[in-house]
Amino acid sequence: MALSEIENGCPGGEGGESDLIVKACVLGGFSETVETRALISSLPEVHGDPVTSESTTERFLVIMNRYQEQPHLLDPHTEWMLNMILEFVRSEKSPPSLVHLSFKFLYVVSCPRVVYIYLLFPLLPHEVADVQPVLDLLSRQDPKDSETWETRYMLLLWLSMTCLIPFDLYRLDGHLESDGGKAREPTMDRILAIAKSYLLVSDTPRDAASVLVSKFMTRPDVKQKRLGDFLDWSLTTISQTNDESMRDIMVLDGALQSLAKLFKHGKRDDLLQYAPTILQCLEQKHLSESSQAMLRRLGVKLIQRLGLTFLKPRLAAWRYQRGSRSLAANLSMSQSTVAAATGTPEVETQEQEEDYDIPEEVETVIEHLLAGLKDKETIVRWSAAKGIGRVTGRLPKELADEVVGSVLDCFSFQESDNAWHGGCLALAELGRRGLLLPSRLTDVVPLIIKSLTYEEKRGACSVGSNVRDAACYVCWSFARAYEPTELKPFVTQIASFICSWTILTQCTKNVLGTFPHGIDIVTAADYYAVGNLNNCYLNISVYIASFPEYTKAMIDHLISMKINHWDGVIRELATKALHNLTPQAPDYMATTVVPQLLPMAVGIDLHGRHGAIMACAEITHALYKQGLQTNRTVVDIISAECVDALKNIHQKVGVPQGFGGELMRPAVCSIIEKLSLSKMPFKNDPVITGWQWLIDDTIKTLHLVSSGVKDAIMVAVVSALTALCEEYYQAEPGQADSQMQDALISQYIEGLKSPQMLTRCGSALALGCLPRFMIQGKLMQILEGLQHMCTVSQKEGSFTEARRDAVGAIAQVCVKAGVCAHGSPDSALCSENVAEVYGALLNSMNDYTTDSRGDVGAWVREAAMTSLMEVTMLVAISAPEILSPDLVKCMMCCLAQQAAEKIDRYRAHAGNIFLSLLHSTEPEVPHIPHREELLSIFPVETTTTLNWNAPSQAFQYITQLLGLPQYQRHTLLGLTVSVGGITESTVHFSSQSLFEYLRGIQDNYAALAQFGDTLLTIFRDNLRNERVSIPFLKMLNQMLANSCFEILTTQENHQFCVELLTLCKEFKKTKDISKLRACVAVFCGLIQFQGEVRKKVLSQLLMLLCHSFPVIRKATAGQMYEMLLTYDDVIDPEVLDDVMTLLSDTNWESDLATVRTHRNQLCDWLGIPSPRVVAKVTN
Repeated sequence: MALSEIENGCPGGEGGESDLIVKACVLGGFSETVETRALISSLPEVHGDPVTSESTTERFLVIMNRYQEQPHLLDPHTEWMLNMILEFVRSEKSPPSLVHLSFKFLYVVSCPRVVYIYLLFPLLPHEVADVQPVLDLLSRQDPKDSETWETRYMLLLWLSMTCLIPFDLYRLDGHLESDGGKAREPTMDRILAIAKSYLLVSDTPRDAASVLVSKFMTRPDVKQKRLGDFLDWSLTTISQTNDESMRDIMVLDGALQSLAKLFKHGKRDDLLQYAPTILQCLEQKHLSESSQAMLRRLGVKLIQRLGLTFLKPRLAAWRYQRGSRSLAANLSMSQSTVAAATGTPEVETQEQEEDYDIPEEVETVIEHLLAGLKDKETIVRWSAAKGIGRVTGRLPKELADEVVGSVLDCFSFQESDNAWHGGCLALAELGRRGLLLPSRLTDVVPLIIKSLTYEEKRGACSVGSNVRDAACYVCWSFARAYEPTELKPFVTQIASFICSWTILTQCTKNVLGTFPHGIDIVTAADYYAVGNLNNCYLNISVYIASFPEYTKAMIDHLISMKINHWDGVIRELATKALHNLTPQAPDYMATTVVPQLLPMAVGIDLHGRHGAIMACAEITHALYKQGLQTNRTVVDIISAECVDALKNIHQKVGVPQGFGGELMRPAVCSIIEKLSLSKMPFKNDPVITGWQWLIDDTIKTLHLVSSGVKDAIMVAVVSALTALCEEYYQAEPGQADSQMQDALISQYIEGLKSPQMLTRCGSALALGCLPRFMIQGKLMQILEGLQHMCTVSQKEGSFTEARRDAVGAIAQVCVKAGVCAHGSPDSALCSENVAEVYGALLNSMNDYTTDSRGDVGAWVREAAMTSLMEVTMLVAISAPEILSPDLVKCMMCCLAQQAAEKIDRYRAHAGNIFLSLLHSTEPEVPHIPHREELLSIFPVETTTTLNWNAPSQAFQYITQLLGLPQYQRHTLLGLTVSVGGITESTVHFSSQSLFEYLRGIQDNYAALAQFGDTLLTIFRDNLRNERVSIPFLKMLNQMLANSCFEILTTQENHQFCVELLTLCKEFKKTKDISKLRACVAVFCGLIQFQGEVRKKVLSQLLMLLCHSFPVIRKATAGQMYEMLLTYDDVIDPEVLDDVMTLLSDTNWESDLATVRTHRNQLCDWLGIPSPRVVAKVTN
């Protein structure tokens, strides 16, 4: 591919990146000449093979598609490509398949030039000798063949080119009698018949047929003889069809397309007499009411062409002109000359405009076009807008002004967003053509400004982005059309509004010379910068507001348009933006904005109330920060009336339940937080009691709010409580108000026992957010309350979210209280209470509560892991001596277990914490078991390179912990649920890593025996734990199937097998199908062990052949069959065939009496005593 190059490479400095982009994206020329010639030359060889021809076509299409955006690069090469292709088409020896393939290539050549398709026409042969061959070839085509539509499309375009020959077509007819004596059809009639037939088809050749009509019907000889007949045929076709069937829609499309192009290219004198009739037909057809946007658009296009036909072709002398149409004249003309030339448009109008009657039909045309501006589809509105511009350009000044007035009527708030959009497009077209005189700008600019901020809520979303885009297009067109002096009175106003919508780049780039600081703003607010909503509100807005021209406009826009927005995210961002903008205009914020917001904060509009309260909070806090720089307090900056209104705002708005409460509660909590952070002088004021009541009531009523906002409300409550305590609950610096301390802590500990889960959550979070001085002397009381709630609710399997928050609160309380090795347990984390804290957190690591949402206990485990790391790092810094080896060992082992489990997110969290503690040096965590071995398994670089979320990476590391005795049991317990799980990737990589480890200890009897003992311990401890027992059986089955215990199977009655069989027999009475299936598979695997234990295993399998569940009986028979195929030394070879036949042929799902007979026969063959049915003893 040819790319534009720079001689000396990419220049350094800031321009390097942009130059690199240019080099990567801009083509420098057509570089595939050789390959293209080869592809075209290969057509005679490949046309017969569908596969080869398709691949050749695809490659040619790829080459041409590269030049879609730069088709001019093909200009020097198009002619030789066409000549090569047409050579195959013109050859009489070319088979039809080669002709069709050639036309497909010809169509591909024209694809990059769709916009410039008419520039391709002259390159097609268009001599007299070409008419008949093209016509004959087109006549032989099948219009219904969907595979060869490119042939028909290109032939129609070629025929439309040959129709331009300057000779009467009758000269081509010669003698109209054929050899058989029958009269031949004249060429004119043949072409007309083909054009009509292809106007009715449903594929792309219909578009080419309309081009053919526009060229053919405008010939002097054809329009005299056939124009009237064709128009009659078109009107008849339009009248007899409707838009209810797809066939009629396609027919209407072809007829309307052909008429629109005909009136576009035809002469006015030839078509004027037919225009009223056609307009009347269109009115009767009511195309504007059609459900098809394509038909409505074509109707608008045709009507505007009719309107142009009614009006004389003239250039309005009254139009506004900026400079000259000649570039040379513009360059040579001075500014004064331009001003003089454009300064007297009314005099020129009076001198040059001639009076003439406007046909009545023009009014009808304009009505239709104005109605099209309000259509629901953009393509229709765009076509109508262009029609308004074209028609208005031929009207006298007075009538044109009336049209402008009618367009302005679209900008009514009673109209839909479609009308606003269409009106903007029409104004842009009028302005671009100079038809909107400067005297109208005073009426137009206010409407454009409204359009720049247009937005309407519709359901759960809003509409208006297209209106705002169109309004920017209007601004662009005005900047192109008018002299800067004409726009100067409006520039600041327009610029402020555009910048308020985060500088829509396209508008600003074209008015840089007029807009204040235009270049700086466009540089900062480019296309990519404004793509991020947070960046727009929090960063770009601040930069733009740093220019004095935009400061107040930006603030006013946020106040008037954004803080009452229907979208809560926009409201919150707007309030944060106001916070950031306050340093730009602190006096304006204090004296104007805050007084303006306070009435809104108690108004009736819920969204406005919410946004205004949050805006007051953010601005007040920003003013406090600003006052710190000048040693002033907030009350010195804001008036006393405003301070009083802010203080009592929670009483005026109330705290309703339902949707209103969901918005008001976090907003009021926000203002409580910000007023507290701003150090308002409200200490010992009764309002503090009201604020505290609101916070407590919100915690108690959290269960009444919807799930989508509860988290946001809790965050707001916690933030407000923290700030409130810090500012107003200190009797002296660092010492709590004992009365409030006792009341709050007792209340929140009691809240931990609430029957409402969310109240427990809120109480736990409240305890966790209390400042240090509020915890002093109450630490043990708080920890005991949190621990008790965790322990009791975990046993009950309820209040999972509350346990999660309580576990997090334990760490927060410990961090705030600090560590003192020999301190008081009521004031700090010390040697007396550290064991209880770690015990609670480690106990939470074993929370595997499940409900309908899945493993919800993982939330608690995740919080416990995070809390353990925070507490451990805190203790390791201040008092590492209180960390006992047992505590550190339990913590690291639990983390290793979590790092081996199946859920990617929590495995990654545990693994990252494990590595953080292991590699921590400042401080170093003491007493980590096997530290040196762990450091060799996990080098320091694994902290950044190891992706714990990927099973392919994580398990190959974690299984190495099985070789460390103190980690083996916990690691294997975690691997159990991974290897025996159901996620394919997790099962695959975890089992692969586990078996790799086991293969490494196959020759180490002691290590394998130790591993077996650990397995039995896990199985024994979790025998009644469904979460572990079923995955354990699946994992054990895989181990047995992979001969992982081969060294143990050589010993008769090995203790591992005996104990494993005993434990598995515990499941024989279970009703769990999956567990029974897993047991059957394990029994079949245990058959490889030698000694009497083999007969015991066979006895268990034979009993399962008569299980009460038919599915278990069938599964057991199938597993036994596979077992006997695998282990051929299990039974006597003399009866092996009989046993295999009986297992495979018996219907084990039949009644038990029949099955028991077959089972007993197997017992006899295998030498196993037949199990006896034990009769139930009834009293």
